[in-house]
Amino acid sequence: MRQENSIEFLKEKAIDVRTTILTMIHEAKSGHPGGSLSSADILTALYFDELNIKPEDPKWEDRDRFVLSKGHACPVQYSCLALKEYFPYEEIYKLRKEGSILQGHPDMKRCPGIDISTGSLGQGLSVAVGMAIASKRDNKNYRVFCVVGDGESNEGQIWEALETASKYELNNLIVSIDQNRLQNDNTCEVVMPSRDLAKKVDAFGCETQEIDGHKMEEIVVAFDNIRNSKSNKPHAIIAHTTKGRGVSFMEDVVAWHGMAPNDEQFEVALKEVKGGLLCK
Repeated sequence: MRQENSIEFLKEKAIDVRTTILTMIHEAKSGHPGGSLSSADILTALYFDELNIKPEDPKWEDRDRFVLSKGHACPVQYSCLALKEYFPYEEIYKLRKEGSILQGHPDMKRCPGIDISTGSLGQGLSVAVGMAIASKRDNKNYRVFCVVGDGESNEGQIWEALETASKYELNNLIVSIDQNRLQNDNTCEVVMPSRDLAKKVDAFGCETQEIDGHKMEEIVVAFDNIRNSKSNKPHAIIAHTTKGRGVSFMEDVVAWHGMAPNDEQFEVALKEVKGGLLCK
């Protein structure tokens, strides 16, 4: 698969994902660009290289599962699903509209390719743990991937879920923490310090890697390491990212957690993302 989906291919696809994120949020005049853009590279690597999925058969029993625990960042998942042709691309222009399959948080009953509805922060990882347990008990080989926010990791349920994953030796569970250092109304350091997330998840029994979450080379190597691992531990990737990545005026700015760009800002943002700066 890697021969076809080269690193350069994935970098270019990440530009498409970011462009789609910005387009749908601008059209909706509502949404969460910051955390969607920070996790765009990880989800691009997952959907276009790592996940064993069939867009033509979204409910395929043996597919890998994906849980976006930080459900408010759904534009990044919707972008990947649209580009993978789970649904017509034109649906992106209906984000957050009444009756749309693309609601403000992922809805498994509306949108093809959504394995679980999420949005209540802290709960998605628990669901992912349950899916991983089911895979083992049913003697299946599918893996479960979950993306968690670092602000979301303030929730105690995240750590209960990791402890459970360790107890049941869920080496088919891969948790990526999008450490962009910002949350809804301030920095994580001010609201509730994350401290050393790598040491914390390691202490909870995970096999842990730290990467630059915007370097595609490091992302794919991290997933390769997990695939080749013989460990019985659940896997964790601490991805150091920048909130609003790719748009200069959004990067590291708390206000862009949940705000749509106006027409002028949208044009500037598209030029910056399409400029290919992320690939250099």
